Amino acid sequence: MATHYAQAVIGMKHFSLHTSPIKQTLATGSHLARTSVSQTNRTPFAKAIPKIRTAPSLSLFGTPARFTQPPSLTAQARSFSQSSSSFKMATMQALVYAGYNKPQVQERPKPKLQDVGDAIVKMKHATICGTDLHILKGSVATCQEGRILGHEGVGVVEEVGEGVHGFQAGDLVLLACVSKCGICAACRKDMPSHCQTGGWILGNQIDGTQAEYVRIPHASGSMYHLPDSIAPHDALALSDALPTGMEVGTLNAKVRPGKTLAIIGGGPVGLSALLTAKFYTPREILVIDFDDNRLGQAKALGATQVANPKNMNVDQIKEQFSDGEGFDCVIEAVGNQGAFEMAQQLVGIGGDLANLGVHGKPVGLHLESLWDRNLALRSKVVDATSIPTLIQLSEKKIIDPAILISHTFKWSEVEKAYDVFGHAAENKALKVRIDFD
Repeated sequence: MATHYAQAVIGMKHFSLHTSPIKQTLATGSHLARTSVSQTNRTPFAKAIPKIRTAPSLSLFGTPARFTQPPSLTAQARSFSQSSSSFKMATMQALVYAGYNKPQVQERPKPKLQDVGDAIVKMKHATICGTDLHILKGSVATCQEGRILGHEGVGVVEEVGEGVHGFQAGDLVLLACVSKCGICAACRKDMPSHCQTGGWILGNQIDGTQAEYVRIPHASGSMYHLPDSIAPHDALALSDALPTGMEVGTLNAKVRPGKTLAIIGGGPVGLSALLTAKFYTPREILVIDFDDNRLGQAKALGATQVANPKNMNVDQIKEQFSDGEGFDCVIEAVGNQGAFEMAQQLVGIGGDLANLGVHGKPVGLHLESLWDRNLALRSKVVDATSIPTLIQLSEKKIIDPAILISHTFKWSEVEKAYDVFGHAAENKALKVRIDFD
């Protein structure tokens, strides 16, 4: 997710969100009157109907009343079968992980409420994340082929379960990339990324937001009202990219006033770390990337320096931009061996290294060189707890989430959007927006 969710599933227990209607009833304590009687106490339907005699009896008008036997169960079942065959399930279009590097639009059943805490949202805008590309490459073991992708978006609430509070049909909402119940041990520790029945499940373990409709579990804690001052299509980066940049990058790297910061990777999440790091006024922000277009974007967004490893090696970067001392804060926002190696070389004595990238393959941690340098290495999954703050900052025009959107596509062009985003360097792409309307 946003480039960091491979770790989300390490050590996670999987809890099914699906229970039988009776179990749900008993769990919630509601609708107890609907609970069926046990099989042993149920009277067969045929025996429950008294035997009707055909002997004539007098009606109120003095003529014999005519009694007829009720229709048999077989006839009733046949009638039901005939009526059911004419029923057509409501469907929708969705972008599905159909195989290795194969995103495909398919027709799928429209989602329904499965729990009292669910909401059904009609999507207005969605976006593609770097983690979606990791899924397509088979790097996210928890996501299986056939899954509807996507964990970011803005939509309109169509239906809510009776346990949802604060939302109703017609509300415009921002969807968080992380679903949280708010009551489990992880949620009570303010780590909803590891919620026992939530976490990063959208577009991973349950169907996601790249579809005309999506089911949002734990909706009360997983959706946010958007103020009128923020255009719905401008808010997409508030779902995941900006919270990830802030929580996993800026906060984990302990960016503080007067410190020096190096960000490795100038993609959407690296630039999100740049945007949120500026809140803490470091004296230097260096962005490193192989893509000169992204370096140009970084300069425009506030980086004080940029460097392209094609033109200078790590030692030269360290010498030129930190006087050979290394950086107080380093954020690795790529997720491969080369970037992680560079991060270890650039962090200075007593520094903080924040790992933001999704690592689908093993990488080396060189403790033989780092053990005596008083460093801190932090790696986590976004909790999306910063979303309310980021919405407020966006409302006050302190940060502009729309600045990360480089391309816009209609829903009918979603497969093309994947192609453009998958070749971001040659297409000069950052975040791509998908409009359903």
